[in-house]
Order: sequence, then structure tokens, then C-alpha cells
Amino acid sequence: MTSVMNQPAPGGAARQAAAGLPRLLPQAPEDLRAHLARYGPAPYRNRVGALINDVEASGLTGRGGAAFPVYRKLAAVARAGLRSGHLQGGRTVVVANGAESEPASRKDELLLQLAPNLVLDGLQLTAEAVGAAEVHLYLHRAPGPQILRALAERNARGLDRLAVTITQAPPRFLAGQETAVVNRLGGGPALPTFQPPRVSERGLGGAPTLVQNAETLAHLALIARYGPRWFRAVGTSDEPGSMLTTVWRPDAKVEVHEVPTGLPLHALLPTDAQAWLVGGYHGTWLPMPDVAGITLDNASLRRFGASAGAGVLAALPSDRCGLTEAARVTGYLAAESAGQCGPCLNGLPRIAAALAELAGSGHRRQTLADLKRWSGQVEGRGACHHPDGTVRFVRSALTVFAPEIHRHARGQCSATNRAPFLPLPDGLPTSEEDWT
Repeated sequence: MTSVMNQPAPGGAARQAAAGLPRLLPQAPEDLRAHLARYGPAPYRNRVGALINDVEASGLTGRGGAAFPVYRKLAAVARAGLRSGHLQGGRTVVVANGAESEPASRKDELLLQLAPNLVLDGLQLTAEAVGAAEVHLYLHRAPGPQILRALAERNARGLDRLAVTITQAPPRFLAGQETAVVNRLGGGPALPTFQPPRVSERGLGGAPTLVQNAETLAHLALIARYGPRWFRAVGTSDEPGSMLTTVWRPDAKVEVHEVPTGLPLHALLPTDAQAWLVGGYHGTWLPMPDVAGITLDNASLRRFGASAGAGVLAALPSDRCGLTEAARVTGYLAAESAGQCGPCLNGLPRIAAALAELAGSGHRRQTLADLKRWSGQVEGRGACHHPDGTVRFVRSALTVFAPEIHRHARGQCSATNRAPFLPLPDGLPTSEEDWT
């Protein structure tokens, strides 16, 4: 069961009131009537591009993992539409990406359950900002009752300027990558493709396409209403605003928190854990002696080779084997390869097998050296960022759990609890049909 927790902003009650936390997550699902009572209708500008300057001034970055400045994506699609003539007679496309491919993430799913209208407002406002004539909602699972009800109620009131097409993604790790999203919407498999051209230049049906994370669209809907200064009332100057995080505690309880960026990590994760995982399965393990003073923003996390990613945080219990957990996840990531380039098809399975050998009872002396060498060979050479993210995860595990590697070499293990901790899907892919 995922619980909702809202962390106050640093600086006391006055700053929290100014910030209006929580911003995104109500305590219970809100229907359209409650949504309109709280926010009013979507504040259209009736002019293409009018919202982009406010988004730029707000400093909003994407909440799907890459933390790319949102205004730059908006402006790129709008410009591409103008250059190609789509705004005069064709189309540009906007996609709300609610497909949480990360097995440990729960934030977008919960947001769409509790505040679907906020995401749908953001989708429509973004479509206006880039001159889109087509909008999509992309989900891993079939749409829940809250989404279907929201769409039906909005349609009955005539609130939306564009009809929303819903497409279900396959339950694959890479199915939420933006080129995979466009391929799936076009009727093909949800496989990443080589770039350039970027989808912002030529995406769905050849039209400039904006793929934006669901949480990001919800933030944009609030910026459109309250402006950049309001958005910047919390967070850091370089990375303003709040963000949703999925927190896995040592007791296996999972919580979704809405927090200001820059919040100390120890406010979210217990310090009596063995290690912290930041950024999910393409993220970074952090050893406990080094975590004092780290805050939830990329400027702070970069000092440790980490990033906030999609906001997944996990505290590894002291009774588990971190090496075994890392090997489990790496095996999953290798199996999730799209199989379209050598680094994924050949490199990741070898890396996963070597890490599994290290996590076993005794291993060859050459195994660790091979693992490090192969990690260097796949880095930066993939068709997408899957090899790089996997290598980042593996390298941090080799550093943080180095003492455990030596124990396993002697046939020992520090774990007293063999139950898996980090969540993985029930089944691994077995065929190409799994991508459709």
C-alpha cells in the first residue's frame, strides 16, 4: 500500500504557507467539481507560445528523470512546428507520459489517481503553448476509474480543446523512453530508436512531438495559474519547486512524499540503514558515512556521482546483502535490454552474469576486473541511455559494497535476511511480443 506524505518546506510555517505545500497531492481523489473549486478552469492564453516565458522564469525542470529545462522542450517543439508549417495546417503532438517504467516508482500512478485533472490541465495548456492539434496519455496499465471519470466529466463540460487518446504501454523498463513512446503511439513496438532526429523535430507521424512526464505537466498547470514567483517559493534557486518522491523504507513500507527540492535526504530516509539508493535502478548507491548534509537536488547529489532522477529513494536494511540486491536488479536490467545495439545485447548480460558471480559463494579472481572493464566498454555507446544508467548503478554498488565482495569471495555473506528488498516485476520478458 502506497501512502501519501507531504513534507513541509524548510524555514517554518510562514514559508510553508507561502509555498502552499502540498501542491500536487490531495489526501483523497478529487473529482472535477472539487478540482474546479480549488483551481478554477485551465487558464488558456489563446495564443501559441504565451505560456513558455512563464515556464522559463519558473525554472521548472522535467520530473521524469532527466531534469531537462521544460521551457527548452516547449520552445523546440513550437519552433519545429513553425518551421515545418504544421501550425499553419498540420499538427504538432503532445504526449503526457504516465508510464512509470521504473519498478520502484509509484509517484505518477498516485498522482493520476488523486489529481488526474491537474495532469489533464497541464496536457491541454502545453498543447496550446506549442500549437498542438493532437494529445495523448500514455500509461503502463489500463486507465483507472479516476482517469476515465475525469475525461468523461471534462468532456461533458466541454473543458478540453483537444480530445485525449489513451495508449497502454507494455510493462517494459524502456517503454517510457520518449522514442519508444512515439514508436508505440505510431502502432509499433515500444522500442527506443537512434537519434537524431529528435522527436521534438520529427516524432509521431513525422510531426514535432513533445513527450512530457505526468508530474511535470501538473506543475506546469499550477505555474500557469499562480506564476513563476509562486513556483519558486520553495526549493533552491537553481532547482526551484517541489517534487514527488517514492521512498522505500527498511521495513518495506513505500511512501510517496511531496517535498521541496533541497530538502535534506535524512528527512526522508533513516540513517540506520546500510546504504541509500538515490535515483532508482539507473541511480547510485550512497554509503551511510558519506550522506551527512546531502540534499535532494542535483547540485548536491552530483558531488557523489548521483542525481535525483525520477525521485526514487530507498534505504537498504542492515540485515540484507547489498551485493545480492544489486545483482538482482542488474539481472533485471540486462533482461530489459531492447537488444538493438551491442552494448545492451552483449555487454549488459555479461555484466549481470559477472555481478551475479560476485554475489555468489566464491568467484574467480578475474571476475571483478572483467566487470570493471566491460562497464567501461559499454558506457556512452548505446542507442539510448540504458547501458549508461545500468553501469552507473553497478559501479556504485562495487564501491559501496566492496567489503561484501571480499566476504563472498571467502564464501561468506553478511545478510541475516534472505528476502528480496528492492521490488522487481513478477515475470521477466520472454519474447519480442512483450514490447507491444
